[in-house]
Amino acid sequence: MSIAQRLETVRARLGAACDSGGRDPDQVHLIAVSKTKPASAIREAYAAGQRDFGENYAQELRDKAAELADLPGIRWHFIGHLQRNKVKYATNAKAFRVHAVDSVKLAEEIARRGPGTGVLVEVNVAGEASKSGVPYEQALALCAELHALADVDLRGLMCIPPADDQPDHWFARMAQLQAVGQARGLPLDELSMGMSGDFEQAVARGATWVRVGTAIFGSRNPVKAVVGALRG
Repeated sequence: MSIAQRLETVRARLGAACDSGGRDPDQVHLIAVSKTKPASAIREAYAAGQRDFGENYAQELRDKAAELADLPGIRWHFIGHLQRNKVKYATNAKAFRVHAVDSVKLAEEIARRGPGTGVLVEVNVAGEASKSGVPYEQALALCAELHALADVDLRGLMCIPPADDQPDHWFARMAQLQAVGQARGLPLDELSMGMSGDFEQAVARGATWVRVGTAIFGSRNPVKAVVGALRG
């Protein structure tokens, strides 16, 4: 299947998930995760109508944004762990959202270098030692700190659940966290969760951004993935 055909299939799945969950499809957005994929693959997805793309590695985002600067309306999302000394690469690429903020200092650096860039707090929803993100129990405290900073554009929450057979459990925890935060007056309208194998369940629990890579672009090249991790 071509990228355009895969994209059509993913959109059909997303539409069905919205119908099943009683969601407004205009409130659920697809991010095509293009990490390690060539600019030509992004151009093919763009030609098929895709506008939001996600990258995990800072220098890769910088390079692709420059190469694809001729595409009007393209929006970049940084969805990986971002070091403060590499924020400049994301902001120079005019990232629309940074989905993996886990500290006040990182959010402040993003606001300083890229005013208006929306940030989402990454929640380590299962407390996994191998993953970044703020602990679940501390997430709303961090959100409150960020909301108090005039220059930080807090938008919501993000998570990567464990690779187990119960993603709905973790998505439900995130939905509950969002609801509690909103009840406290925090601007947490956006919820970034769900990937190729489970985004329908994420939509049912209120996801507004779903991050889909493999189902659109195919499997990642393991060599390129390692190189990308070293560069990022």
